[in-house]
Amino acid sequence: MGDRKSRAQLSLSIVESGIGVVLILGVTMGFALGVPAPHTRGTQLDMYAKDAGNVLMNDAPRHQGTTRLAEIIDSPKSFRREKSALEHRVDRILPDNLMFRVETPYGSVGYRKPAGVPVGHSTVTTANGDVTIWVWYV
Repeated sequence: MGDRKSRAQLSLSIVESGIGVVLILGVTMGFALGVPAPHTRGTQLDMYAKDAGNVLMNDAPRHQGTTRLAEIIDSPKSFRREKSALEHRVDRILPDNLMFRVETPYGSVGYRKPAGVPVGHSTVTTANGDVTIWVWYV
């Protein structure tokens, strides 16, 4: 029995208290420091571009064609005729804090894409070719 008296033992309640303090500090630090926010800026921009493409695809044609977008890129002549209307329509579709560029087989409308900023894009396929929409924050 002499060996037992020479060893020290912690009380179970002290061990439980220590674990509780560590747990509470861990949870508190988690709330205080938080977790890093997910990278959603590019994803949100892609969604804006996709939504703009969907709206353009569902617009009724003015002259001929299956959709307004297919009608615009039917020929170089139709693109030149409808270029300003396309730019105005995309400008109205997107929020005010976004800039855009729409690239078609016959030309582009909108602004020049900047370097070094997050850019979202979406490509819409029509009977007359692909249309790519690029968007970015101002």
